[in-house]
Amino acid sequence: MIFLVVLVVAIVVIALVMRAAARPGGPGGPGGGLRPPRPPQRPRPQRPTRPLAPDDDPEFLRELDRRTRRDDGSPA
Repeated sequence: MIFLVVLVVAIVVIALVMRAAARPGGPGGPGGGLRPPRPPQRPRPQRPTRPLAPDDDPEFLRELDRRTRRDDGSPA
């Protein structure tokens, strides 16, 4: 009984190996594998930088500091 199971497994393995060898390019080469090769990808456009919150924006903080100061330089 064990001999029969080993024989069936060996036949299946041999069939799979022969099927893989018959593919153009082999399993690791171009054209081999389960899916056809994908065309080259275009470079993705860069996403715009995310907006900064007002407390993270150095320009906003400088402007806020300038507005809060009086002409003589002392805080408001």
